[in-house]
Amino acid sequence: MKAIVLVNAYIRSEGMIRQAERVAEELRARGCGAEIRKNGNFPAGIRGGEISFEGERPDFIVYLDKDKYLPRMLERAGLRLFNSAESVELCDDKMLTGIRLAGEELKLPDTLPAPLCYYADAVLPEGYARRIGDILSWPVVVKKSFGSWGAEVRLAKNEAELSAAAEELRMCPHLYQKFVGKAGEDCRILVVGGRAVAAMRRKNEHDFRSNIERGGHGERVQPPEAFLRAAERCAAVLGLDYCGVDILDEKGEPYICEVNSNALFNEAERVTGVNIAGAFAEHMLTEMDNYRTRNA
Repeated sequence: MKAIVLVNAYIRSEGMIRQAERVAEELRARGCGAEIRKNGNFPAGIRGGEISFEGERPDFIVYLDKDKYLPRMLERAGLRLFNSAESVELCDDKMLTGIRLAGEELKLPDTLPAPLCYYADAVLPEGYARRIGDILSWPVVVKKSFGSWGAEVRLAKNEAELSAAAEELRMCPHLYQKFVGKAGEDCRILVVGGRAVAAMRRKNEHDFRSNIERGGHGERVQPPEAFLRAAERCAAVLGLDYCGVDILDEKGEPYICEVNSNALFNEAERVTGVNIAGAFAEHMLTEMDNYRTRNA
């Protein structure tokens, strides 16, 4: 069996590179050929009015990117992706994530989508920030709809700060969210094949964002059963083979912060001792064996 571990053409994060290497290592250890490839080589496209795949076809693709067009083409070309194109797209857009999870017996922070602005010279509507604060209460979390590692997340403590953030992001898709949990702390639960396999508490003493990439650190934790079930429910609803679910603890209740379709697991492997890449590799190979059996 052969697999391609597909990463972004402009990959530069050491954590992302190591993640791809770990997945490839664990696939090879199980007898599966695995090649890491960048999507800048244009493995798929529309040619002659049809979707085509260039080069030798693998049995499946481990998709470790967020580009929403390429995975759609790869699936149209008949390839099995881990994760699927739809799941990646749902997770990449934080507002779409919340919309899909709503009504699924999960606790979500109250959230408002920012209206899309088409004019660079437009001004915020009168009382805009005040209205948001009245609905969500202070402080308000402001997030770009797209982004990783907490880079595009801000905390507005009052109307003036929210107005400034809203003005800065006016031309970008973004959202406003009620602040829940404890500043600088969350629980990341890694789910593989529908089962929670590892969990770590992420803490940052210097920032309200707990992301490891923002200076946070991980520590092993055994979260309550409700947190584990919530993470598994997110994976099921979003159709994810692998994901990291970031959960905020609000008075003992699990609130879903974000779901990451290609969550970095390097720190989680280090602090928990769990072979997450190995679990992911086992899941993919089992799924492919089952697929072959069904279609024999």
